[in-house]
Amino acid sequence: MDTIILGIESSCDDTSAAVVRDRELLSNVIAGQDVHRQYGGVVPELASRAHQQNIVPVVDRALKEAGIEKEDICAVAFTRGPGLLGSLLVGTSFAKGFSAALRIPMIEVNHLQAHILVHFILSEHSADQLPRFPFICLLVSGGHTQLVLVNNHHQMEILGRSIDDAAGEAFDKCGKILGLPYPGGPHVDRLASEGDPFRFTFNKPRLEGFDYSFSGLKTSFLYFIRDRLKEDPAFIEQNRTDLAASLQQTIVDILMNKLRRASKKTGIRQIALAGGVSANSGLRSAIRKEAGKHGWEVHIPPIGFTTDNAAMIAITGYYRYLKGEFASEDISPVARMYF
Repeated sequence: MDTIILGIESSCDDTSAAVVRDRELLSNVIAGQDVHRQYGGVVPELASRAHQQNIVPVVDRALKEAGIEKEDICAVAFTRGPGLLGSLLVGTSFAKGFSAALRIPMIEVNHLQAHILVHFILSEHSADQLPRFPFICLLVSGGHTQLVLVNNHHQMEILGRSIDDAAGEAFDKCGKILGLPYPGGPHVDRLASEGDPFRFTFNKPRLEGFDYSFSGLKTSFLYFIRDRLKEDPAFIEQNRTDLAASLQQTIVDILMNKLRRASKKTGIRQIALAGGVSANSGLRSAIRKEAGKHGWEVHIPPIGFTTDNAAMIAITGYYRYLKGEFASEDISPVARMYF
């Protein structure tokens, strides 16, 4: 008998629903929220209100695109955390109602683990070769930067994490300094392709172990721009592509340095990327180059699976369903959540 899982993702500002049959992705519907652009960042209250408006039509469309009836679903998986509490509450509440109405189990999913398990989805866009356990995953997003040792679908160990700001936040905040629209990361990536990545130099943290830090880089970038603007008010406009390229090169160097060290220490050459920043072309290029140097087998998700989506929630729910790991009816979302 087929195992069909409905996944619900509502951790931030994207409302998403997806259906998987065993590991095969049948649908993955995402509704974004453009309202946040005018504020230069996600406004939690506006996000939760938009989720309330979007979740029913998004789920309805996901079921129709999958070609199934709601009665065919074996369980509903939902993001419990981490994320914005109000946004998580919408997804959790919907999952509870859906579960009660159909008398099917609920499955809580850790959003970060789901980003990693996106590599195991079967779809027309997925890679031909799956990661082999154990592997190291560099998980990079707007809110999190982690090096994770993945032993199997259920057991993961954090080798290092950002002690302050995430890499994605550094991209976005520095992009804002350059006058780029929110979110800044994709715009920095686009401009970087036209610039000199070695034109400018910014501070890099010196941390022991595998932990990351990006707050110092943001400060270095801000002060550098401030001082240059005093000398030349047109400095940003005249050097925007080189600034973007140098910023991206610095962030990628920081990320790759720790990844190289983690691989060397553990002896693991199965390497994966995950999270929104894994869409960055500079990071993708760098990890492929390192693979050639060190004999890594790298796994890079399709662009559509890098940002928040319910497909990753559904596939994680599928593996938890096989183990019978179901959530209780009184479960509540958690804004801060670790492995």
